[in-house]
Amino acid sequence: MAGIKLPEVIFGTSGLGNLYEALPDSVKLAIVKESVACSAKPAVFDTAGKYGAGLSLECLGKCLQQAGVEPHNVVISNKLGWLRTELKTPEPTFEPGVWKDLRYDAVQNISYDGILQCYEQGNQLLQGYKASLVSVHDPDEYLLAAIDEEDRAKRYRDILDAYRALSELKQKGQVKAIGIGAKDWKIIECITADVELDWVMIANSMTIHSHPPELISFMTGLQCRGINIINSAVFNAGFLTGGDFYNYRPVDVQTEQGKALSHWRNQFNTICNDFGVQPAVACVLFGLSAPGVSSVALNTTNPDRVKKNVDMAAAFIPMGFWRKLSDVGLIDASYIPFIINREWKRS
Repeated sequence: MAGIKLPEVIFGTSGLGNLYEALPDSVKLAIVKESVACSAKPAVFDTAGKYGAGLSLECLGKCLQQAGVEPHNVVISNKLGWLRTELKTPEPTFEPGVWKDLRYDAVQNISYDGILQCYEQGNQLLQGYKASLVSVHDPDEYLLAAIDEEDRAKRYRDILDAYRALSELKQKGQVKAIGIGAKDWKIIECITADVELDWVMIANSMTIHSHPPELISFMTGLQCRGINIINSAVFNAGFLTGGDFYNYRPVDVQTEQGKALSHWRNQFNTICNDFGVQPAVACVLFGLSAPGVSSVALNTTNPDRVKKNVDMAAAFIPMGFWRKLSDVGLIDASYIPFIINREWKRS
C-alpha cells in the first residue's frame, strides 16, 4: 500500500473525541505518548472528523505536539465526510447520547467539494500534522438517509465524486493511499466495484460474534486484488468485553435481541474462563485471522491498556479453544481453517 506497512495494531482515537466519556487532557496525552512508545515507527493513528465533531483530530495533533513527535514518525488516517460546525443545540445532532461534553456539532459533507473541505479542516485541526491515509467515512449512512431511489442514486454519485477528489489528492502526492470506512460491508463491496481503493476499514462486521460466510468470501476477493483490510470494532463497540453498547447502541436485556446477545456473551465468557483466555485477546486474534486483514484498530481510554493492546496481537490461544467455540455454535465451523492458517504463518 504505497510503501506503507501497517502494524498489526493501529491506534483508534474515538476516545480522544469523548466517546461515551470525556477524558481529562492529561489522560489523552498519556494515551498518545504510550501509543507512540509501544509502536514500531511510524506509529499509526486512525481518526475522523466525526469523532467528537473534530475533537479527536484536535486532541491528537495537540498531544503529538506536546509529546515532541516528529511528523515523519507518525502516520495518520483520517476518515473524511463529517465537517465540524457550530453547536446550536444542547447536545450535538449526530449520534446523540454517544459523544460527551462537545463544543461543536458535525454534519455529513460528502461530495467533491465537501470531501476537500473535510480534508483541509482535518489537517488544520491536526495542527502541523497531516493525514496521509484518507477515506470516505460512513458512506453507508449517507446512502441510508436517501428518501427514495432517485435520491439514493444522487447520493451515490456524490460518493463517487468524493473519491474523484481523493484520487486527485493522491495524484498530486498530498496523500499516499485512499480507502473507505463503513459499518455495512455490502456498501464497501459496492464501492470497491466502482472505485480503485488501496485499503478498506470494516467496522463491527467481522468479529468473533459476527462473521458471515459471504463477508469472508468478499474479504478473500479483496486480498486477491491486493486491497489492504483494517478490521475495526472487533469487540462490537465494547459489548463482547463487558460493555453496555453493541455496535454503539445500548443493549436492552429485556428484548429478545438483548437476551440473545447476553446469552452469547455469557457462553463466550465461560469458555474463555475454562481455557484461561482473556475475551479481548480472543476477539483480537479472531479479527486478525480473517483473510486480507493486516491490522486491527484498537481504541482505549486507559494509558495502561495501550501496551496490552499491542501485545494481544502476539498472544497464543490453543486450537482447542477455537474448536470448543465452534462445537457450541459460537463461531462458524467453516472459519477454523483461517485460524489454523494464521497460526501456521506465525510459527
